[in-house]
Amino acid sequence: MQTTPIVSIVDDDQAVRRALGSLVRSLGWEARLFESAEAFLASWEAAATACLVSDIRMSGMSGVEMHERLVAQGVAPATIFISAYPTPALQARATGNGALVLLQKPYQPSAMMHWLSVALGSP
Repeated sequence: MQTTPIVSIVDDDQAVRRALGSLVRSLGWEARLFESAEAFLASWEAAATACLVSDIRMSGMSGVEMHERLVAQGVAPATIFISAYPTPALQARATGNGALVLLQKPYQPSAMMHWLSVALGSP
């Protein structure tokens, strides 16, 4: 029995969470939505998550700090970061820790679809 991959979306902007969740579900994957890095970490969903899509700048813990914690715990899923304010230093920190990509908001849905496919090993 094959299970549907879970994509966890962490963003403090409800509209972004919902839009990404709709995109993920339209592609046939399961979406789980979290309003903060702390909420995601407290949920213990990391081990079940096939792909993590996270904003970088959020109130409280940043997406990069959350990812670094997951890496340290050995449970970091394939990760796609999104940010309205990417910098070269932020890009280097995010991808240097194993994230797939840092997409700048606003991004094209086709770019997100591409990286989700890369993360989940889909064509």
